[in-house]
Amino acid sequence: MFSAPPVLPVPPVILGTGNNILINPLQRGNTVLDNIKNVGKEFGDIVADYQVGRTTGVLFLSLKYHRLHPEYIHIRIEKLGHSYTLRILLVLCDITEHREAIRELTKFFEVCLINSLTILVAFSFEEAGHYLSTLKQFEHKPPDMIKERVDKDYNSILRTALTSISKVNKTDVETLRTSFGSFANIAKATSDQLRNLPGFGQVKVKNIKNTFDKPLRNNATRTLPSQTAAVLTSNSEPPELPITATAPSTKGKEKETGESLREPSPMWDIELDSRSAESGPLSDYPPRPFDIDLDLN
Repeated sequence: MFSAPPVLPVPPVILGTGNNILINPLQRGNTVLDNIKNVGKEFGDIVADYQVGRTTGVLFLSLKYHRLHPEYIHIRIEKLGHSYTLRILLVLCDITEHREAIRELTKFFEVCLINSLTILVAFSFEEAGHYLSTLKQFEHKPPDMIKERVDKDYNSILRTALTSISKVNKTDVETLRTSFGSFANIAKATSDQLRNLPGFGQVKVKNIKNTFDKPLRNNATRTLPSQTAAVLTSNSEPPELPITATAPSTKGKEKETGESLREPSPMWDIELDSRSAESGPLSDYPPRPFDIDLDLN
């Protein structure tokens, strides 16, 4: 007999009084309270430190306090449980050591991912208070107002595409559109035609021509094949591969047999002098060390 899966508790909905931010009594005396502007404040019995929406709770943490009490934030997150739909950890970076701050923030990112928290970092009490005020003011605002506005008409798309070229502004786009009529004609325009337009200098024309004429693929990726082809075409005969292509795998044999797989080095004159007294061909004698007497007088 199978048992029904456990049902997670519904996040509590705590109604505030209008536009006021509900504040946990533990935050009494926090300097952030003096920097919350344009919204009301009232203390209430809540799990989070600040409640900026019906289902939005904020936990506040100072990095300086976290150094003294590193277990505090974990206890607060555990008490938070599954409360609130949007859970925010507001971190105040009030320490001077930059590297230590980055390490602490890295730890917080891991904690936030595990506990479904959104992290906000403030570098002053004023910034932290502004975050809380903004979250409350935008409680009932739709997300459309922060989305990128993209028009679907042809002129808007053309303007967005051409202004991505360096030095090209909206006025230049209108000049190109009225002069050439379409995007295809603009791409086919010559450098002389572009220079005749008002406001188009040498740098701007060069950027436009590079955008349309320069290949998208990096030439650096084709340098090696092109050089190889040039070498093959310049030589009438293909280069011969050395017999020692497998030299790395024969190092052990080379030590055992004493034979070298590469061509011998040219014989120095000093070696010839040291061996001239010995009879027999030079190739019959293995190379051996020799002494050199230098006359410094």
